[in-house]
Amino acid sequence: MNTTYRPQDILKIYYGYDQFRPKQEAIINSILAGHDTLAIMPTGGGKSICYQIPALLMPGITLVISPLIALMKDQVDALLDLELPVTFLNSSLDFDEYIYRLRDIKKGKYKIIYLAPESLSSSSLEELAVSVPISHIAVDEAHCISAWGHDFRLSYGEISNFIERIPKRPVISAFTATATPKVKADIMESLNLQAPNSFETGYERDNLYLNVVKDSNKLNFILKYLAQHRQQSGIIYCATRKETEEVFEALRKKNIAAGYYHAGLCPEERKQIQEQFLYDDIQVMIATNAFGMGIDKSNVRYVIHYNMPETLEAYYQEAGRAGRDGARAECYLLYSPRDLQIRRYLIEKAAENGEISQELLHHRYLKLQQMNAYCHTGRCLSAYILEYFGDDNGNDCNRCHNCLKEYVEKDITVDAMKAISCVMRMKQSYGLQLTAAVLKGSNSKKVLLGGFQHLSTYGLMSAMGLDEIRNFLLLLVAEGYLYQTTEAYPILMVTSLGKDVLLGKESVYQKVPLVHQSADETHVFEALRTLRHQIAKTSHLPPYMIFSDKSLLEMARKMPASEEEMLEISGVGPLKYKKYGDAFLRVLREMK
Repeated sequence: MNTTYRPQDILKIYYGYDQFRPKQEAIINSILAGHDTLAIMPTGGGKSICYQIPALLMPGITLVISPLIALMKDQVDALLDLELPVTFLNSSLDFDEYIYRLRDIKKGKYKIIYLAPESLSSSSLEELAVSVPISHIAVDEAHCISAWGHDFRLSYGEISNFIERIPKRPVISAFTATATPKVKADIMESLNLQAPNSFETGYERDNLYLNVVKDSNKLNFILKYLAQHRQQSGIIYCATRKETEEVFEALRKKNIAAGYYHAGLCPEERKQIQEQFLYDDIQVMIATNAFGMGIDKSNVRYVIHYNMPETLEAYYQEAGRAGRDGARAECYLLYSPRDLQIRRYLIEKAAENGEISQELLHHRYLKLQQMNAYCHTGRCLSAYILEYFGDDNGNDCNRCHNCLKEYVEKDITVDAMKAISCVMRMKQSYGLQLTAAVLKGSNSKKVLLGGFQHLSTYGLMSAMGLDEIRNFLLLLVAEGYLYQTTEAYPILMVTSLGKDVLLGKESVYQKVPLVHQSADETHVFEALRTLRHQIAKTSHLPPYMIFSDKSLLEMARKMPASEEEMLEISGVGPLKYKKYGDAFLRVLREMK
């Protein structure tokens, strides 16, 4: 590595980009200046460049702590393709190979070493900590260290102990895509970051189209959507292993190139199906949340959630696996009331098994309610998420389903008054199901035993279906007129805003979304994708490592005809042009 290189030089020569994304350069300079650094960047925001470039410029080596062993080889292969000095150490290596790599690390052959947190307590790593100059430790997916995060991992607790055993404390950097203020504080405390520089690039992903689809046949929706997007790569997330396999079987019967992934598969099966997806041998991955963290596949054009996740953090991180190349991508959440029941059941089982404290139990119920409220809001979906993470700029995104739809804004103040009044007359002591039954005028045993048939609000919304009333109450929760307590059986209560509606000080409006259709991709782009797939097969690399979808779309739009013009394409640097440029130029010339 040329020691006179600047970060900008490495960005262009090795990664093929002319400019850094927002905050990347500031984060890199902070690490290079020797400051502990915390960076919160959205999925696809370019986190890895922020620790890889300093690693190449700093003396000594950089250790990258990454949570999933299965993904390290792919991450390292991508860097080796850029001819960078990088390797990994984990339990997938046989003993001889592990010792061989340790020997090469001590000889100074590598600048970047990827490690799993579980390995930090091993004797070989303890010896490495005192025998080689470690100048920088980068902690990826840092939210895993916090019990308040959505993916807590006990093994991340080993990181601070390992750092203490290093004779000269290295610079520590921590990276995550999603962290509420509480999780952010927990990361800094748990890693003992010293006067850290903190960077947040904002949670907004301006290339993502967000949509919540309710009251649909989920499987029919997916089959119809995939029929319209057969050539695109996507992920479908399911809540359970059983549903994962059921959706896979339905797609297989329709001859859709799909695979499924969950923790019940053996490691070899998971590795095989993951590689098939990365290499575009299959277009669709159906998976539980066991799949995805650290997946660096940039050309995922859609993510569909077959079920509602437990938290907005989990949802946004999983949805954010679409469009990592910066090109437009679509994120659908298919909602049904059963999703809420499944999530409540899973939380209750965790509590029964003693896996979570009472405090954490209430915290998880609160997170679930916030997730459920997102599914019922009529507001801008992107703004709703940004507000949740404390990143709200007060503006609508003008690209999500709720913003793009044509709608009639219906005044529902009278119905809102009926619902809020019913909650008040039930003394704010009962849940959503019973309140809906009273408004419907149900003759159920619970309603009659409670004497609710005598309330003036009994049957006020009898013209509506019971599910419709439940959804209406959830809309009022989402918009802040009602709220639910954080208990196993949450109680509906009226907010100050809801009281203003009863007093005639506030009006309530509702919007109804329309279905959005995405445009077909161009013939040129398809020809470039075909070539990319062929080169990837020959090179034994995932296609997105050749060029991202974003780069191919830019090629299709600009139709470069020379090396000079090709190097102006984002993601095409001198090294990649030398390897692949001529082949892509030939296709572009043929398509003119």
